[in-house]
Amino acid sequence: MKTTTTTGVETPDSPGGPGPAVTKSTAPAPVRQSKKEGGTLNVFSHGVLIIWAIMVVMPLLWAVMTSFKTDRAIFTSPWALPDRLHFENWSRAWTEAHMSDYFLNTILVVGGSLAGTLLFGSMAAYVLARFDFPGNRFIYFLFIGGMSFPIILALVPLFYVMQNMALLNTLHGLILVYIAYSLPFTVFFLTAFFRTLPTSVAEAAFVDGASHTRTFFQVMLPMARPGLISVGIFNFLGQWNQYLLPTVLNTEPEKKVLSQGLVQLAVSQGYKGDWSGLFAGLVMAMLPVLAAYIIFQRQVVAGLTAGAVK
Repeated sequence: MKTTTTTGVETPDSPGGPGPAVTKSTAPAPVRQSKKEGGTLNVFSHGVLIIWAIMVVMPLLWAVMTSFKTDRAIFTSPWALPDRLHFENWSRAWTEAHMSDYFLNTILVVGGSLAGTLLFGSMAAYVLARFDFPGNRFIYFLFIGGMSFPIILALVPLFYVMQNMALLNTLHGLILVYIAYSLPFTVFFLTAFFRTLPTSVAEAAFVDGASHTRTFFQVMLPMARPGLISVGIFNFLGQWNQYLLPTVLNTEPEKKVLSQGLVQLAVSQGYKGDWSGLFAGLVMAMLPVLAAYIIFQRQVVAGLTAGAVK
């Protein structure tokens, strides 16, 4: 007698007698069910992401489209395409509404504060992450506590401090305030990032005779580039859209920043209603933020996921 194996090959029976016939096993049903459930979940998640993308992109596209319309077309046909591109709205907002001055002031303030925040924040984070000394954890938690402190509670004492130091209504004073405002989050973010970097590279630099300063600026800081770009984008968004601090500390008309200029443009219209110019100024304020994220989006993702796997 012969028996059939699972591979379909006939083999002789054992001497003890005919063995039981072995049939070919079939795939279990739960595997197909799990694949179907996974496909359903993917379809659902992709549908939610598509809906969310439409909700985010449509207002931006509508604002850009409206900035090229006339005031009459904005109210009569708000969802229709403009009959032609009215670039005079942009030129009017740039010159008559002084958006060019506000834009320049914002670039100076945000550029200076962003550079100072990344420099001082990375230095403090490197020391807290790499060196053990008395009070290390206390200083670290002090920075974390600064993240939870509402800035509105510090406006009155901050106003008098800036006034006593002759920094009120100055761009460099606003830069210092922006740096102090952004340091807690920057130190918190970069401290965790510096802890994920390999220590062997820094030790090799010390063996070769490099000082702590040279090791930081020439070895560790270039390695932390993804984290610096990520936290720099977050700080850029927060400082570019900041309104409360410049409103209280910067009241000179010629030194106002872009967020103050947009509010001034909306308030100064009165009953005239230059809505086309207002939308043109709004799009001007959005373009640098969108451009920064589009250029550095890969670095932002890399910086956020760099510490996930060592």
